[in-house]
Amino acid sequence: MTQAGARLLAATYRSIGIEARVLPPSDERTLELGAMYSSGEECFPEKITLGDYLKVTEMEGFDPSKTAFLMPSSTGPCRFGQYWPLLDTVLSKLNFQEIMIVNPSSENGYGDKGKSSLTFFRLAWEGFIAADILRKMLLKTRPYEKVKGTTDRVYEEALQRCEKILERNDSGLQKRTALLQDELVRSRDRFRSIDAEYVKGKPLIAVLGEIFCRHNRFANENMLRKLEEHGAETWIADVGEWIFYTDWSHRDNLRRIGKRFSGEMAVSHLKTYVMRHDEHKLLKLFHEDFKGYEEPENVDVIANFTENYLPATGALGEMALSVGRSGYCYTKGADGIVDISPFSCMNGIVSEAIYPSFSKDHDDIPCRVFYYDGVNRDLDRDIGIFMELIKGYMGRKKVHRIYPEYFCEK
Repeated sequence: MTQAGARLLAATYRSIGIEARVLPPSDERTLELGAMYSSGEECFPEKITLGDYLKVTEMEGFDPSKTAFLMPSSTGPCRFGQYWPLLDTVLSKLNFQEIMIVNPSSENGYGDKGKSSLTFFRLAWEGFIAADILRKMLLKTRPYEKVKGTTDRVYEEALQRCEKILERNDSGLQKRTALLQDELVRSRDRFRSIDAEYVKGKPLIAVLGEIFCRHNRFANENMLRKLEEHGAETWIADVGEWIFYTDWSHRDNLRRIGKRFSGEMAVSHLKTYVMRHDEHKLLKLFHEDFKGYEEPENVDVIANFTENYLPATGALGEMALSVGRSGYCYTKGADGIVDISPFSCMNGIVSEAIYPSFSKDHDDIPCRVFYYDGVNRDLDRDIGIFMELIKGYMGRKKVHRIYPEYFCEK
């Protein structure tokens, strides 16, 4: 879903002797293959992931007997749960039955037993956190840089160094965690040293929606950078938010079926506790940098914000997270809400139906769903119109941003 998260996950796999690689960047061949082997009823991310995996089969030296594809799954209303069965069906038709499909499920928070050691799981999780942190530093710095491209370079170099740490196999969890912390501190200081003009008043746009489309640059036509080109700063929902949500949803389901007091429930609570502990170890290094950009303490915070519109215990998936996070970002002084979703995505459609009521209750904050299906359109025009609404809102908003100390007045 994110290039950074995928790279650090692949590095963690390499640390246990698995030759893991990130898929090549999506392109027109991706869409061609995805369309060739799908019916047209699938959502856009399914077409992209199918096309990207089929591109691998066309690579020189490809050996199906030595290949496995990682394709997570999910339960609930989202079509994500159908991705791996379709991939499996297409591979069988193409006589690639030898290819293994590894599909951990959101049903138990992607914590399938017996498939990975605790060390691997925690290192992979720390990799996801590091990716989210570095992306956050990128997005909060790049709109203010004086020399274009400086922040992207610092970000890329930081990712490369984190990859080298996570792919090591000569040290245990504690040692690599310490090395990762040291590297994040060095990267933090490099971001801080970028020549930038931090002036208050730039519109802050909260970006949320369907997790694949909002994070995959090809799928959303590089939406974040386009918003920056129109004068905005973006704050995108982390991948970690989804992982925590799947754990929260797992426990909610256990309560439904009468397992409130069970070993499975205890394990889920323990898992979340350990994950939060690991997250805090890395986030605390950026306390000053993320002033005003703090993430919700837990999923209950998001669930509380959505209660009046779309109760999270009744609705499932990104629709609940999107509406709830919209409320949270409003309290942090965001100037607009952008929901990125695939065309025909139920999560996006439901959220779009709720945003008018939500906006009315929150000072008419601009909310806009951008749908994507691979068809080119005048995205700059649509963003330009949206940014005009943002300017009007900024003149009447009641909840103002809290900035890090190094920001100055205009």
